[in-house]
Amino acid sequence: MTALYIDADACPVKQEAERVATRHGLRMFVVSNGGLRPSQNPLVETVIVAEGADVADMWIAERCGPGDVVVTGDIPLAAKCIEAGARVLRHNGERFTEANIGQQLAMRDLMADLRAANPLGVQGGGKGFTKADRSRFLDALERELRAAKAGR
Repeated sequence: MTALYIDADACPVKQEAERVATRHGLRMFVVSNGGLRPSQNPLVETVIVAEGADVADMWIAERCGPGDVVVTGDIPLAAKCIEAGARVLRHNGERFTEANIGQQLAMRDLMADLRAANPLGVQGGGKGFTKADRSRFLDALERELRAAKAGR
């Protein structure tokens, strides 16, 4: 049966995902290191994992599989979930796939190297999360859940 996994640390679309999962009658796992208010929704399970690097990611990667949908901005976690057969979305609705995950990992590594080599310590900020991103996410999540439930 299809389940929805949310990598909840710094996830701006938890409430939206809960509404969509509830409409579909799906179990949703909200996974983090803590600091979240548990939902009263019986379909939503808040999972608090031990402190430590990537513990929440490992919890999700060990449990997701074919027919499941994962929401994360973490590219290495996305790669593990794709390998396990899950469908994976970013918070802005962009889909991670077998066809693009290698490029995404390479770009992540390149950007980490560039930041590390920055001799002046100049920091770049990421793009802000917009209403358009939220709308794209909702549309993409609806499509992915329907496809997952249909076994496509």
